[in-house]
Amino acid sequence: MPAAIAHADGLRRCHWVDASPEYMAYHDAEWGVPRGDDQGLFEQLCLEGFQSGLSWRTILMKREAFRRAFSGFDPARVARYGEREVQALLADAGIVRHRGKIEAVVNNARRALEMQEREGSLGAFFWGHEAPAGSPSTYGASTSPQSEALSRALKKLGWKFVGPTTVYAFMQSVGMVNDHSPDCHCHARCERARRAFARPR
Repeated sequence: MPAAIAHADGLRRCHWVDASPEYMAYHDAEWGVPRGDDQGLFEQLCLEGFQSGLSWRTILMKREAFRRAFSGFDPARVARYGEREVQALLADAGIVRHRGKIEAVVNNARRALEMQEREGSLGAFFWGHEAPAGSPSTYGASTSPQSEALSRALKKLGWKFVGPTTVYAFMQSVGMVNDHSPDCHCHARCERARRAFARPR
């Protein structure tokens, strides 16, 4: 697999990181860091759905606009969106104006509320699909057995735009797997964070 690349600040980062300050900051401070809060998990899964067919940098540069457009990705608020809100979003040049993806966020907000009622939290459900300790590495893959299982489970519950590749990207981003290059300066830190992280129950 491609090795990490040395940047002008002397730090080695995963090969997919460009030299823009925003992308480097996201890679260094967020990507692969375990998180378990429901709103943050819901936001990341929605953004990964919007990223499908596009670059993550495109989504990252529009992230604040997405947050404004979707009420901070509060599932309880987004679940109340109707056709009027969908039409407003389709006219919002700050986000990706794709009807299917927009409607998927509204649908998934409703499914998220159902999951919270049934499971107690989104975090408990999502992290319940983490690979067991000692599982073979999936570094460099675009899917994993766990992302395929989580994708199937979500689809069965009525979630949209949650294919196994999208779900694997989500799992990478929220630290359910540490896919930093082994020689990336963030790899060891994320390993420590994963060991210390209290999985949602």
